[in-house]
Amino acid sequence: MGGSIRTNAAAAMLGVSPNTLRSWERRFGFPEPKRTAGGHRQFDLAEIEALRSAFEETQNISSAVSVARERGAGPASPARLQSSFGRFDEDGANRLMEESLTVRSVERTIEEVLLPSVEALAPVLNALPTPEYGFAWRYATGWLAATQRISPPASRPEGVLVFDASRPPEPEALQAQALELVLRRAGMRTLTLTADSDPSRLANAISALDPRAVVLTGRGASLDALGRLVFTARRVAGEDVAILDYRGAIAHTGSSTVEALPDTPLAAREAVLARLDGRSASGRFARGPSTVIGL
Repeated sequence: MGGSIRTNAAAAMLGVSPNTLRSWERRFGFPEPKRTAGGHRQFDLAEIEALRSAFEETQNISSAVSVARERGAGPASPARLQSSFGRFDEDGANRLMEESLTVRSVERTIEEVLLPSVEALAPVLNALPTPEYGFAWRYATGWLAATQRISPPASRPEGVLVFDASRPPEPEALQAQALELVLRRAGMRTLTLTADSDPSRLANAISALDPRAVVLTGRGASLDALGRLVFTARRVAGEDVAILDYRGAIAHTGSSTVEALPDTPLAAREAVLARLDGRSASGRFARGPSTVIGL
């Protein structure tokens, strides 16, 4: 992360006055500014980011300076992105996502940085969402949508239909969006519809996609509603279409041929690919139907 900023901007990033920042410079020699031709201080943006992150952790400037000098800004992490969300700093969040993409794939950036940072801000049960969480959720859904728009075209013939029963701004809605994105980036033809879609109007969509797998996700639909969607999908696409559950859309009671996918987008994608390719997720060929949760 490159670039430089003036004293007032650097002080604002650190949450202190310009005088305090200048006193830290004199006392610790860090952050160390350069001077423009006109004599104005220019602080290295990476140093300011590193100091801000360390200060948030230690709440002690002397310790923060030592930590920042030793490790620099460090790799983009959920904690650093969460910090940007907590300050409503969209530019900072953009820089961190771009930084992560220099060392991680899109998929790993989503799974290891973006989703954990938003979920860390999610409200506890029955609590109202905070403004920080609302900002983080909207940033994340916008970023995922923008990334999906530039995904490569489908390269595999199979279609995957996702019925999403989550409700914005639930964290599960981001998980569903992330799953759709990683499936598309794996070359699969993917269509996501809400789980409250009218089953009597689904035939055209299902026929157009001709899915080989149907994924149920989100926890906002009743078992009866999901059952009607599955019945319609099987009636139109055929009885051999795979029915898969991502992150507990169906209550874990009884047993059936509805297979529970892993709880993370990348692992779920691998399981979907394995199912379509007729092998187990470990790479061996599957030897029969899975018996997991009830529908």
